[in-house]
Amino acid sequence: MYSIVTNVHIVLFVLVFLLGLNLLVRAIRGLSSGGAFVDADRKAGLFFMISLHTQLLIGLVLYFFLSPVTAAAFADFGAAMKDPATRLIAVEHISVNVIAVVLATIVNAKNKKDIADAAKHKNALIFNGIGLLLILSRIPWSRLFA
Repeated sequence: MYSIVTNVHIVLFVLVFLLGLNLLVRAIRGLSSGGAFVDADRKAGLFFMISLHTQLLIGLVLYFFLSPVTAAAFADFGAAMKDPATRLIAVEHISVNVIAVVLATIVNAKNKKDIADAAKHKNALIFNGIGLLLILSRIPWSRLFA
């Protein structure tokens, strides 16, 4: 079960990344052209946020119920904090990714308000750009290609 859920988590990351990239490209185009914040821009942000929330839920199932890495980390948290690879999974990965999900949720809510289209594109670019960078910074790359 662990390997199936882990593989779903990995495959969903690819979707999250592609949706985030699409969103950032749309935001850059909107800002550079001075274009309106259209329904497709709103949906790009919404789909990115939904994919992040889904990814978070799958990650929480792994984190609290299925992962032998987090189970071992919880058994001896002091030792886990001394090992960079274990600390990445047990603390950094989940903490930073929760922050990224919060950023995407905040910008989605902000962009529902009646503000200028340029501000919506700027919000999408900044908040989601930071969120995507945070996600990329805390992926356990060594585990993906091992």
